Amino acid sequence: MSVAATDEAQNDISAAVASLQRGDSAEAEARCRAVLARFPAHRDARVLLGLVLHSQERFAQAEELFTQLTQDEPGEASHWANLGTVRRGGRRFDEALQAYAQAMRLGLNTALLLHDIGLTHIDRLDFEAARAVLGRAATLAPRDAEIRYRYAHACLSSLRTEEAQQAILGWDQLDGLDSELLAQIGLLLMNLGDAQGGELALQQAALDPAPKPVTTLTLVQAFERLNRLELARAHLTQLQQVTHAGQLGTDIMLADATLAEREGQRERAIELLNQALTRVTEPHLRHFQLFPLARALDALGRYEQAFATLREAHASQSAWLRLAAPAVSLRQTPIMAATQFAVDAADVARWDHTGAPGTDDSPIFVVGFPRSGTTLLELTLDAHSALVSMDEQSFLQSALRDLQQYATYPESLAGVAPAQLQQVRAAYWSRVRRRVKLEPGQRLVDKNPLNILRLPAIGRLFPNARILLAVRHPCDVLLSCYMQHFRAPEFALVCVDLASLALAYQRAFDFWFREQAVLQIPAREVVYEALVTDFESEVRSISDFLALPWDERMLEPAAHARDKGFISTPSYSQVVQPVNRRSIGRWQHYRAHFEPVLPQLQPYLDRWHYEV
Repeated sequence: MSVAATDEAQNDISAAVASLQRGDSAEAEARCRAVLARFPAHRDARVLLGLVLHSQERFAQAEELFTQLTQDEPGEASHWANLGTVRRGGRRFDEALQAYAQAMRLGLNTALLLHDIGLTHIDRLDFEAARAVLGRAATLAPRDAEIRYRYAHACLSSLRTEEAQQAILGWDQLDGLDSELLAQIGLLLMNLGDAQGGELALQQAALDPAPKPVTTLTLVQAFERLNRLELARAHLTQLQQVTHAGQLGTDIMLADATLAEREGQRERAIELLNQALTRVTEPHLRHFQLFPLARALDALGRYEQAFATLREAHASQSAWLRLAAPAVSLRQTPIMAATQFAVDAADVARWDHTGAPGTDDSPIFVVGFPRSGTTLLELTLDAHSALVSMDEQSFLQSALRDLQQYATYPESLAGVAPAQLQQVRAAYWSRVRRRVKLEPGQRLVDKNPLNILRLPAIGRLFPNARILLAVRHPCDVLLSCYMQHFRAPEFALVCVDLASLALAYQRAFDFWFREQAVLQIPAREVVYEALVTDFESEVRSISDFLALPWDERMLEPAAHARDKGFISTPSYSQVVQPVNRRSIGRWQHYRAHFEPVLPQLQPYLDRWHYEV
C-alpha cells in the first residue's frame, strides 16, 4: 500500500469516525466499506465497521467480523473485547463472557472492560456478580459517572442498600455526567431514600434541550413516582413525537399505560399493556406488564380475569427470581424464618437497661404486615412538626445484625453490656442521620412493616419506645400483597400465592403476640378500618398515646404526601388521595379464591372482630 493510498484510507477512516460520532451510522458504514473495497484486510476499517454494525444492532454481522479479526490476530485483546460486546448485544451472554475472559487473559484489565463485563452480568440478571465486577471497575476509575452509577445500581439490585449509598456518594462531582446519567442517578437516589439529591439530579437532567429518548423516558418514570402526573405526561408526549423513540420498545408503552391508569383511562391502559405483552417473548420478563394489567382489570370489575393475570404474573416473577436471585429462590428458607426464634423470659428478666434512651429520645416504630396502612400512618405522623419520618429503611435490621456480634439473637441478649448496646444505638443513629435531619426536640418515626419480626431488637435497644401496630382485615391485606409487584426477592416469593401469604401472616402475628407477651413494650393497635372511618378521632387517640401536642396538619396526610414528593412504597399513588374507605372489603370480589385459607385466618378475624 503506497503512502498516498494509506493517507487516503486514513482520511476515510477519520471521516467515518466523525460520522459515527454525530449519529450518521449509514455514512460511517459507507466510508468503511469504501476503504475495504480497496484494502480488504485494512485492520482499522474492519474494527470500525464492526463498531458501526454494533451501533445499528446488526449483531450477527458484527460478530462475524470480530470473530474473523480474533482468528487473524488471536493475541490482540481488543478484538476479543469487541467480540464480547457484540455477543452481549445479541443476547448471547455466556459466550460474551467467554470472549471477555480471553481479553483479560491477554492482559486487558481496564475499567471499561470490567464495566462491560458487569453490564453482561446485569443482562444475565446476576446482580451479585455484576456488583463485584463493577466494584473493581469503580476502584480503577473512581470518578467515572457511568461506572459509579452502574455499580450503585447493581448494589441496590442485590439488596446491598448501604453499599449502593456509598457507591453514589459525591455523584455531582463525577466525570462524564450527561442528562441520561443524571436522570438515571436521580431515580436511583430516590429509590435509596435521598429524595432531595434525586430531585436535584432530575432537575439538572431536565435542562437538556435535546435529550436522548432514554433520558426523557427516565424523567417520565421519575415524575410519575413523584406524583407529578402532568409533568410526566408532558415529557411522555414530547417523547412520543421523537421519530426514533421506538427503540425503547415496551418500556415506553408501560410508561404510557401507567399514566393512563392513573388518569382514569383504564381501558386504554389495558390496551397498551396487552400490546406490550405481544412483544415480550421471554416468560420471565412478562411480570412487568402483567402486574399493572391485573390492577387495571380489577379497577374495571373484571375480577376473574384479574386473578388469572395475577397467577401468570407471579409465575413470571418466580422465573425472573430464579435468574436474578438464585440464592434466595433456591435455598428454600422457611417462610418468615425469623419467627422460629423466640426470646427467653428468664433472659429478658435479666436485661440491664442502664443508659437506655427515654421515650422522647427513642424512635416511634410503625410495624405490621405489609399493605396494612402503614404508609398512611407514617405520613399522618410525619405531618406533625415534632416528628420526622425517613421513608422505609432497613436500619433496625442492620442494628439487629450488630447485636448478633455480641450475643445469640434473640434468646441470649442479657449478656450484651450497656456500652455495647450504646455502640449499636450509635451506629443506628449514624445511619439515620444520613437520611434525615432531626432538629432538637424532634422524634424519629421508623416505619418498616416487617420490623414486626424484629420486636426483640426494639425491646433490647429501645425499651422505652412506643410502637404502633397497623391492623387491617387479613383478607384485604393478603389480596393487596398478592396484587403488588414487590421487588425484594424474599417477600416477592412469600406473595406467590394466597396459601403462602396466609402462612406468612399467621407466623408474623403469632410471633408478635408471643414476643410481646414477654417483652411488654408500650404498643397500640391502629385498625385501618377505624382509622379511615373516623380519622380525626383515631389520630387524636394516637397522638395521646405518643404524648404529642395536637397538630392539625396530621389531618391532611394526602396534602403532606404531595408536598413530600417521593414515597418509596407501592402505595405512593394511593396516599396522595384523600382518606377514604374504598379499599375496605375489596377481597370479597375474590371470595372463592380465599375459601381455602379462611380457616387459617379465623383466629385473627375473631381477634379483631372482622366479619367474613
